[in-house]
Amino acid sequence: MDVAETEVKSILTRTSGFLKTVTSHSLQPYRGCAYGSSLCGVGCYVQHNVWLTKGRSWGGFLEVRTNAAAVYEATVERERRWARKSSGTFGIFMSSATDPFVPQERRYRISEAILRTMVDSPPDLLILQTHSARILDCADLIQTLSGCCDLRVHMSIETDMVRVPGLPPHANSIDDRFEAASSLRARGVTVVITVSPLLPIADPDSFFERISNCASAVVIDHFIGGDGSRDGQRTLRTDLPEAIRQIDPKALNLEYRDRMVEVARQYLPGKVGVNIDGFAGRYFDTLTR
Repeated sequence: MDVAETEVKSILTRTSGFLKTVTSHSLQPYRGCAYGSSLCGVGCYVQHNVWLTKGRSWGGFLEVRTNAAAVYEATVERERRWARKSSGTFGIFMSSATDPFVPQERRYRISEAILRTMVDSPPDLLILQTHSARILDCADLIQTLSGCCDLRVHMSIETDMVRVPGLPPHANSIDDRFEAASSLRARGVTVVITVSPLLPIADPDSFFERISNCASAVVIDHFIGGDGSRDGQRTLRTDLPEAIRQIDPKALNLEYRDRMVEVARQYLPGKVGVNIDGFAGRYFDTLTR
């Protein structure tokens, strides 16, 4: 992997498209993702962003934004004023195009520095999206910050299968991620499990019961309707669909997602979100497409 240090002029990006309905801003402590060659990278929607990848293989590069915390501190009040005037709420999604807790975070501590700065200048809403149990390195800090703003940790667990035939291993084990979710919840932090993109689930009842024991809500997101292209065409060009087909061809359609939603509602009534509504914390009793 090619790891490079870089400085940026801005770190708070005003959101557009679907994400605009979730938060006013996104924040990327890194560009690229060290998990891109893992299972989660195969279905990662960000790999289709040619402006970001610039021809580089997803999982093959990581740019470390060394001055991210300082830039946040210098620009947060301006962006807060803009957000409150524009939408009423200054919300940050961290992160939509990388993982804040890649292995290199233990060396560079970019996300940690940003979170420390946020304690003094918090947003109204902060969503921490990760595939990594390494988020526990910042557990004390996240607990403190949760008392300063509306904070949700979104822990991605897309299947209960320890190995998915035809795909690379998980970046972090399923058990480690569940344990991280449980640990954060025990500290009073709001935890949401994001099943995104939805992969075949061997035992749906056990899976969603386990989620109910460590999280306040669950989000279920199929690549059809989730990857930003018509009928999931971007994802259909990856290895993911064929791997899913070999396990359960029915999992390639939205009817499978809807079945999983119904199972999930048995264990988390009123707390099951679908697609972008789930990421925004919007839960409905009936499915819409």
